[in-house]
Amino acid sequence: MSTRWYPIWQKGNPQLRVFLPNFWMKIVKPEHRQPKHVVTFNVSMEMTVHDVRNYLRQIYNLPVIDVRTRIALGPTEADKTQGYIKKADDYKLAYVIFPRDVKFEFPDIFPSDSETKKQLREDEKPLEESKGTFRKFLSRSKNRRGLPGWYSI
Repeated sequence: MSTRWYPIWQKGNPQLRVFLPNFWMKIVKPEHRQPKHVVTFNVSMEMTVHDVRNYLRQIYNLPVIDVRTRIALGPTEADKTQGYIKKADDYKLAYVIFPRDVKFEFPDIFPSDSETKKQLREDEKPLEESKGTFRKFLSRSKNRRGLPGWYSI
């Protein structure tokens, strides 16, 4: 549940209140292989199937065909030092089915192309230049050990 507090009603018009629901959605990689038009979301426990469908249609203008939800049990683990069992909170998963022509693929965050590596090297050039000037600055004042770095000409 969110810690959001809604403002108390006050006398007079207009009421300066904005209703923000405590809903959130997070896209996650599925546990098992799925078709390209099925996407898995981790949603807040209060969301229903209709809430998920309306959320995606109204905010993102996505054509949703079907939504199915399930509550997944949080992982449990035994604490080796104290001897008791800890259990994480349960969470709700929503499987959203889009039309077959809508395909979703997770972006490749760590590309292995030589072009992207070359681009990354080009992006690191200014950093290397600034490192070189800082080394030069330190070498100027290495014989003046007791003085701070800003006390140089």
